[in-house]
Amino acid sequence: MDRDGRTPSLEATEELVPGEQQCDQDPTWIVVLDGYDPMLERVRETLLTIADGHFGAQGSPLLHRGRARVLAAGLYDGCGPETHLLQCPLYSTVEADIEGEFAIRRTLDMRSATVEERVVAGGQRSVALDFASLPRPGVFAMRICGPCAYATDTVPPEMSAATADDGGVIAAIGQRSVEAAAGVTMDRIATYVTTSASPSDERPAVEGLEEAEREGFERLLVEHRAAWAARWEEADVVIEGDPALQRDVRFALYHLMGSVADSGEAAVGARGLSGPAYRGHVFWDADVYVLPFLAATHPQAARAMLEYRLRRLEPARARARAQGRRGARFPWESARDGMEVAPTRSRDRTGKVIPILTGELEEHIVADVAWAAACYVDWSGDDAFRTGGGAQLVVETARYWASRVRFDAAGRAHIDGVIGPDEYHERVDDNAFTNVMARWNLRRAAALASDVSEVTRDEVARWLHIADALVDGYDPATRIYEEFAGFRHLEPLVVARSVCTRPVAGDVLLGHDRVQHAQVIKQADVLMLHHLIPEEVAEGSLLPNLLYYEPRTAHGSSLSPGIHASLFARAWRLEDALRWLRVTTRIDLDDVGQSTAGGLHLAAMGSVWQALAFGFAGVRPRGAALHIDPRLPDAWRALELRLRFRGSRVALRIEPEQTVVRASPPVRVVPAAGRAEVADERGARFAIRSRNEAGTP
Repeated sequence: MDRDGRTPSLEATEELVPGEQQCDQDPTWIVVLDGYDPMLERVRETLLTIADGHFGAQGSPLLHRGRARVLAAGLYDGCGPETHLLQCPLYSTVEADIEGEFAIRRTLDMRSATVEERVVAGGQRSVALDFASLPRPGVFAMRICGPCAYATDTVPPEMSAATADDGGVIAAIGQRSVEAAAGVTMDRIATYVTTSASPSDERPAVEGLEEAEREGFERLLVEHRAAWAARWEEADVVIEGDPALQRDVRFALYHLMGSVADSGEAAVGARGLSGPAYRGHVFWDADVYVLPFLAATHPQAARAMLEYRLRRLEPARARARAQGRRGARFPWESARDGMEVAPTRSRDRTGKVIPILTGELEEHIVADVAWAAACYVDWSGDDAFRTGGGAQLVVETARYWASRVRFDAAGRAHIDGVIGPDEYHERVDDNAFTNVMARWNLRRAAALASDVSEVTRDEVARWLHIADALVDGYDPATRIYEEFAGFRHLEPLVVARSVCTRPVAGDVLLGHDRVQHAQVIKQADVLMLHHLIPEEVAEGSLLPNLLYYEPRTAHGSSLSPGIHASLFARAWRLEDALRWLRVTTRIDLDDVGQSTAGGLHLAAMGSVWQALAFGFAGVRPRGAALHIDPRLPDAWRALELRLRFRGSRVALRIEPEQTVVRASPPVRVVPAAGRAEVADERGARFAIRSRNEAGTP
């Protein structure tokens, strides 16, 4: 659109031909955005983010490159709840002198992780291509071909910096232009380097830029595409029979892969490197929703995420001591140093001050971190981590729970005054998710005790005693877990029967006070147990809890629909599973919650993969074997996943009648139906159980 909001003819965009066509033409690999709408630009810029795991840049159009954001992972400024990701200098600003009507098309090519922009204005045409080099973290490259109005000779500062309290970023930027009859081809390359020194040393950034410029734009692009091809070879998911869903799934995987570094430590905020929402703070989103995808496809990135937690273990121990506890108490919101940075208050629509208690009470994060460590070990088989840092995380979190419980006169153990994943209900006792996750944590630590020299037999015995004594709210008669003590006595308000369409923010719809006293749930709570630790819940309890809790769930969090998609698939409710899977894949593409402008919802994207892998494919690591129990919707001809399991590259292809597993080196596969086999490069074939054969989940 033009600056006045008029809709121009898009016919000209079909004739844009300057330079070689760069983008993939397969519609399942590209996201195409036509036109310009100032009201939608912040969302679109977020969708078009390019990132290398260390730095990310939003995809602003040429005429507004000056308002884009470049963010550095794990580099924070400010203090306390105001701690936020540092915004880096811009590399992509140009002077675009566009007057009158214009047509614009931007294409995200997910296969090669590039963004192409084509513009027609005043009878002139231009094309730009941007990428963040995957094999050279911190290197961004941009090429603009077109008239001088779009590729000016204005060169950005050769060197710029952004500083934080304990470090900063140096950006070295170079530009070269070549004139031809058709206009100008401008190449701009930038190198970003983080530093903890003050004053900062500019040499690493300058040397990195000089090396990148010696390679040149074309070579950088070739090696970048090759690196992304290798990543897709590790992690692609193929859905035959639903091309729209196929594209949307790849959109999620693309951003997951670009948001996490695979070396050093990876601080993965709730919105990754795509925007400033939540100030870049690290939540359980990273540990429970993002990490499993990486543990099963690119384990070095999952290991880097756990390194972030390990390097903040001592602050977690200090917080536990300050509360009179043992072990480690991780913060609900973490940033630079591992201290709690969750806000303590906000205002509702009326201006009333509402206390925020998550930083004080949402303690399940302690077990979530331990679960993430175990997830990585189960997929990777990394014995060094299992007996080293992983054991530390699991043991220290178990010690916290052992000091946190309260015993009643009957010898039952309780955890009082918490917030579970359902954040609509605060300061509740015996939240089933918190208690059962703590129970799992204690038992997992006991199993690891032989690898930690300072753990005594008496301590292990106490952990196991507490685990057995913890109440979990399970009713054998109904096979339902009570979400927390007293939940069944709240107002029986079933959101699915109301006039509103879900997802909906229940606290906004009903008010903060009413949701506290009603059976309205923000997101999966009890059901997260069936998703994360199905071995810890009663056999046959999935379907009763799913049928009871899902209609009461507002899906007021982007974390919710994907988990329900996974569980509906496990329960053979495949139409419901597909419905919620599609909702999840469109959360950002459709800006469902009107919050994508602040950054992409990485946890929702992680839950897309989990719904496909854990739900539809039914694949889980158990010891040295990979267990599979797939179910394929009638609308799909096949589902394929690529995985890494204990050093082996595994490919699953699920068809209506059989599942084929190929692995190199060979892997032991245990199907739900039939006998275990060793899968190798030739492939092992397994029959798929029908719903009748599976029984009640």
